[in-house]
Amino acid sequence: MLRVIAAGTLVAVLFASVAHSESAVYTWTGYGVNPPGSGKCPTYKMTIDVTVDGADVKGRFQQDGRPERNFQATLGNNGAIKTTAVVGGGGKMDVIGQIKESDSKIKLDGYCIFEGKLVKK
Repeated sequence: MLRVIAAGTLVAVLFASVAHSESAVYTWTGYGVNPPGSGKCPTYKMTIDVTVDGADVKGRFQQDGRPERNFQATLGNNGAIKTTAVVGGGGKMDVIGQIKESDSKIKLDGYCIFEGKLVKK
C-alpha cells in the first residue's frame, strides 16, 4: 500500500513539474503609429513574438525588410513586462506589455510605436 501511495505521489510531482515548465508563446503582427516628428510609421509592418517560461520572458521582433531584434525581461506584478531593446544605429525601443490569460498586450515605443493585443499561438 505504501508503495502505491509513494508511486502515485512521484507521478503527481513529475506531472506538476512538467506542466509548470511549459512555455507559452504569443504573437502580434501589425503596423506602426507615428510618434511626434515621424511620418512613415503606418507603412512599417512589425511582427513581435513573446515566449514566457515561468517568470522569464524572451521576445523577438522584426520589421519587414530589417534585421531581427531581441529582448529579455522578467514578469513583474500582474504579468507586467518592462525592458529596453536595442535597435539599429544604437537606438532603443521601450518594451512595455502585460501577460494575462485574457488580456495580453505589447508595445514597442521608439522611432515608431508598435502596439497590439498578443495572441497565444
